[in-house]
Amino acid sequence: MKSKAGDMVGAAGYYGISRNIWRVGVLVFFAFLAVCGLFLSLTQGTMNISIIDIMHILQSPIDSSNSQIIWNIRMPRTIVGALVGVNLSLSGAILQAVMRNPLADPHIIGISSGAGLAGVAIMILFPSMEYLVTPVAFVGAMGAAVCIYILAWKNGIKPVRVILAGVAVSAFLSSGISGLLIFYSDRVHGALMWMVGGLAARSWPQVTIIWPYAVIGLILALLGAQYLNILQLGDEMASGLGVNVEFIRIALTAVAALLAASAVSVVGLLGFVGLIVPHAARLLIGSDYRFLLPASALLGIGVVTLSDTFARVVFSPIELPVGIIMAFVGAPFFLFLLRREL
Repeated sequence: MKSKAGDMVGAAGYYGISRNIWRVGVLVFFAFLAVCGLFLSLTQGTMNISIIDIMHILQSPIDSSNSQIIWNIRMPRTIVGALVGVNLSLSGAILQAVMRNPLADPHIIGISSGAGLAGVAIMILFPSMEYLVTPVAFVGAMGAAVCIYILAWKNGIKPVRVILAGVAVSAFLSSGISGLLIFYSDRVHGALMWMVGGLAARSWPQVTIIWPYAVIGLILALLGAQYLNILQLGDEMASGLGVNVEFIRIALTAVAALLAASAVSVVGLLGFVGLIVPHAARLLIGSDYRFLLPASALLGIGVVTLSDTFARVVFSPIELPVGIIMAFVGAPFFLFLLRREL
């Protein structure tokens, strides 16, 4: 009996070690995809610049047209795309745990629309106060999340009710955005890109806006990983473990709203990143949020930067917003998940 028990313990330990090795391998693979996405985003474009020239420009910037293209167009756009990928992916992963809904995504359930309405209102009504876009967008995102939570609550949270409430709130808020664009049609320059989400003309000011929120959101998300794991056990089990479920849920929803709002304030209503990326990462790395969050962040960098490069290069000289590419891929993926979950 002792021998069999020892064998079982040894097998469990071996499985745990091999599982962790697999997770590390997946993280390394996602990091490789992220590096590839960053590299292609920096080197590919309508202007053909050799890799050797790019390396020289990065090592010692010179006053030339190629240097201006790399440092003032491609570099900041690549950084913004990477940070947006991190923020939306982490936001989606957190919301899926908090709402116990694998279909949760800041765009689908209306959080991005709340941020978008608040951000567009600032851009149109107070264009000189652009520095307020992200904090006001956070308030809008958090307000939308609270509305969805209240509307979906009936003796607990159920995935279908979250989706239906989110679709309704998103439609209501999107109508508000459309109304602002119609009533202030003379001020909508730049705001229309918000409707689909894009990285065109994003430069160093947008990097300055988003990076502090990305760093803070990433740190808070990683600190909350153990609570996200506990929430997956259910409210009763989590309460039995001494966790204040409602406080943790509200706090983590605020983190997700901050991440989504900072991304929306820079690129607009870019959808499906928070849905596709966490699911793809979960399929390979499992549901342990200690690994799932960094995996989602790395994969988010690769997905957004590669999609943006595809949208810029394939249809050159016409440049598509990256939101169109994400919608083209994400909508069928959402329908697949919807049929599987219901």
